[in-house]
Amino acid sequence: MSAALGGHPWLAFLIRRLARFVVSMIVLVTACFAMVHALPGDPVRSALGIGASPETIAATRQRLGLDQSVWHQYWDYVHGLLQGHLGTSLISDTPVSDIMSQRLPATIALGGIAFLVVIVVAIPLGILTAIATREGKRRKAHFGFASGTGVLLSIPDYVLSVGLVFLFAVTFPIFEVAGRAGPDSYVLPVIALSAGSIAYLARIVRAETQRVLTEDYMRTARAKRLPARLVYVRHALPNIMTATLTVSGFVLAGLLAGTVLVETVFAWPGIGHELVESVLATDFPVVQATALFFGSTVLIINLLVDVAIAIIDPRSTIRES
Repeated sequence: MSAALGGHPWLAFLIRRLARFVVSMIVLVTACFAMVHALPGDPVRSALGIGASPETIAATRQRLGLDQSVWHQYWDYVHGLLQGHLGTSLISDTPVSDIMSQRLPATIALGGIAFLVVIVVAIPLGILTAIATREGKRRKAHFGFASGTGVLLSIPDYVLSVGLVFLFAVTFPIFEVAGRAGPDSYVLPVIALSAGSIAYLARIVRAETQRVLTEDYMRTARAKRLPARLVYVRHALPNIMTATLTVSGFVLAGLLAGTVLVETVFAWPGIGHELVESVLATDFPVVQATALFFGSTVLIINLLVDVAIAIIDPRSTIRES
């Protein structure tokens, strides 16, 4: 493709990435639409309850366009998305976009703070541990790091969330454990959401740092007796950050997905909590919108990470070409 574009590998790379993003979005939108139709039973009857009259159910199905053919419904769904219309809630009869706009700030705040904590803790922890345990030194530190991160990785988010609620609501009532009432209410959800990601990213950073420290240019820098600040910050850190940035994108996507369980445990008024409530109430327009939000966010993050890596390391675009 780069030859067809006059030898511009960066432009060819960007077109490939955007084309992949568009195709992925089409698949995601189709999957969100098909998800509701694959559910057993009648979602309208389930949402309105067993006391709803046949006339009410028929009117609701007609209002939502569910009495049309599947292809007609799919076209209406896609056409509505292109115009920014996400549908209307079956339960509250309010536009789904209004529900999303009310819930979104809480999820962004929780996910953003958790991601910031992961970056601030995991990257220095991984780099410093790699430097401290280089060439087999400080075996106790290596054992402590491997054991600690292994334990954190083995605990699911919801188990850690329940444990934190039990510890800080029953045993030691120190922090807020339900709702979004102030700075204290962020502490436990952020810990539950970020603990596993800190362990995962710290392990990746440590392994990448160990690899970089064995490179010839690092040996040369140390042989020149350059200050440690120059050796690690100028020579090692840029090479570590390429792989770290890639993994950080997956970590951010995982944090957003993890908010579904964590928000439910801590009664956090975000999109994840709304998704669970909507699934239980079979409010399928809201389920479609929230699933589309989480899926499209992951795709956008992956696109931005790919572009950021290409900017940091332009050789990746040439290698791919």
